Amino acid sequence: MATLERIWIKRAHRGPMDPARDAVLEAGKGLVGSANYGGRRHVTIISAERWAEMTAELHADIDPAARRANLMVRGLDLENTRDRVLLIGACRLVIGGETRPCERMDEAHAGLQEVMRSRWGGGAWAVVDVGGEIRVGDDARWE
Repeated sequence: MATLERIWIKRAHRGPMDPARDAVLEAGKGLVGSANYGGRRHVTIISAERWAEMTAELHADIDPAARRANLMVRGLDLENTRDRVLLIGACRLVIGGETRPCERMDEAHAGLQEVMRSRWGGGAWAVVDVGGEIRVGDDARWE
């Protein structure tokens, strides 16, 4: 069974990624408290397994918060999932597409941006269709 492993809330643009044990997703808006709340990309999601592959390729121990995503799931492959529906707890997220890595990734570690360019290494972004509370440890699955 796949799970929600981590939650981060970015409270200001270019600000730190604050870890959280729980959060609220609002339908049509996104992650409550996030600087991107109400934007086109409600939440960003990365895969724990893909992150581990990329950091191993770089021979680096990089905190996944450096990716600046909101959610990290374990047990799900996010590659080529556009238009699929991800269920986390009671929430329903519609994958909108790939999150492409920006130059800030190389600020975290040289070469990270390049490694992330293949196989949706930057993760996916989604819109919140059905909101609610989410918690680290919640089930995550494809509808």
